[in-house]
Amino acid sequence: MPAIIAPIAASHAESYRACLDAVAREGRYLAQLEALPIERIRQFVADSVAGDAVQFVALDGERVVGWADIFAAWQPAIAHCGSLGMGVHADYRGQGLGERLLSACVAKARVKGITRIELETRVDNERAIRLYEKLGFVHEARRKNAMRFDGAYHDAFQMRLLLDDHS
Repeated sequence: MPAIIAPIAASHAESYRACLDAVAREGRYLAQLEALPIERIRQFVADSVAGDAVQFVALDGERVVGWADIFAAWQPAIAHCGSLGMGVHADYRGQGLGERLLSACVAKARVKGITRIELETRVDNERAIRLYEKLGFVHEARRKNAMRFDGAYHDAFQMRLLLDDHS
């Protein structure tokens, strides 16, 4: 049975942390190298639920196997901008979960008035870049030495999706 996409719930906190930790420890896709302590994750999830955040998880039964979220800036002049974060557990990649998670987030972001979605990804994360481009994200900049893993520097692309193009 394929994983389902659902809004994050308080009951997902422990499993979400486990998935986040697994992806972070790969030392390739996320800026963090391990998940925060469970108490902080529980509070983060509780705040997300209370605030009706743009945050979804992919569930295999009760197990979180992926997530995506878009958090809007708090400053009034850029409150229409949201920052995308996402990840899929290594055992579940290549099954379309990333596209389903991202599509759910973009739809909810639109409803919540977010009209610009921004992200940053390593230039060698080709699978993610293809997904972002497929869903309409465009490249805005290449940041030299933007990330460092185990002492090695990596460039990153900044990409964006405009939901209400006023260019």
